[in-house]
Amino acid sequence: MADGCAKRVAGVDGCRAGWVVVSKPIGSPQSTAVSVFSRFADILAHTPRFDIIAVDMPIGLPDRIGRDGRGAEKAARKHLGQRQSSVFAVPSRAAVYEEDYRESCRVAQETSDPPRKVSKQCYYLFPKIREIDALMTPDLEDRVYEVHPELAFWRLNGEAHMSLPKKVKSRANGPGLDQRGDLLTACGLDAAFLNQSLPRGAGRDDFLDAAANCLIAERILQGKAEAFPQDYTRDGKGLRMAIWA
Repeated sequence: MADGCAKRVAGVDGCRAGWVVVSKPIGSPQSTAVSVFSRFADILAHTPRFDIIAVDMPIGLPDRIGRDGRGAEKAARKHLGQRQSSVFAVPSRAAVYEEDYRESCRVAQETSDPPRKVSKQCYYLFPKIREIDALMTPDLEDRVYEVHPELAFWRLNGEAHMSLPKKVKSRANGPGLDQRGDLLTACGLDAAFLNQSLPRGAGRDDFLDAAANCLIAERILQGKAEAFPQDYTRDGKGLRMAIWA
C-alpha cells in the first residue's frame, strides 16, 4: 500500500515548543516521522490526515473528584508499580480553568472529596489540558484518544512496568531513556530514527513518549487496545474519561 493511501497514526506528547508528534503510515515503518506543532488544532487539521491521534494529556474533566483522581488514573496506576507516581491526579474542570495556582487549589479543594489541592506538576499541564478540552467533542473520540506513556511502555513491555525511571529529581534519566529506546527498537521502530537530532523545543523524553504513544495509536487502529477502566464514565461535556493502551 502506498504511503498516500495508508491509514496514518500519530503519538503526541507535550513539549516546550508545544506538541511533539511521531507519526507513521500503517505498513510503512520506514516512513515514521517526527515533527513539532505549536497548536493541537494544527494536529487535528494536518494533511495527510492522522486517522488516530493518541495524546498524553487528560481528556474528560469531571465536576467533582474522589480520592486519587479520575477512574482513569486509578486504573492505570494499578499496573505501574514503581512508575505509578508518573500518573498525576487531575482535578475538576473548574480547577483546571483557574489560571492562578492558589485559586486553582482553592477550587480543587471545594470540588474534591476528601479535599485535595493541585500538584504543581499537574498545574503546569493546565494550559495544554484546556487547549484540548476546548477542541474535544464526543464526535472526535473516534480519532483522539487519551494515553499515558508509562502505561504505553507497560503494554509494549509485555505488561511489565519499566524498571528504571524516566526522570530523577525532575531531570531526564539517561539509563531510563535508553531502556525505553531499546524497547521501542524491539517493537519495530528504527534505532537511527530514535537517536536522531530532534526539532527545536522537543526533548528526548518527550520524543520517546510520543513514539510509544504512536505504537499505541497503531494498536487502537487495529482494535488491539483497551480502555482503562473498561467501565469508564463521561464528564459534563459527554467526553469519556479513559486511558488507552
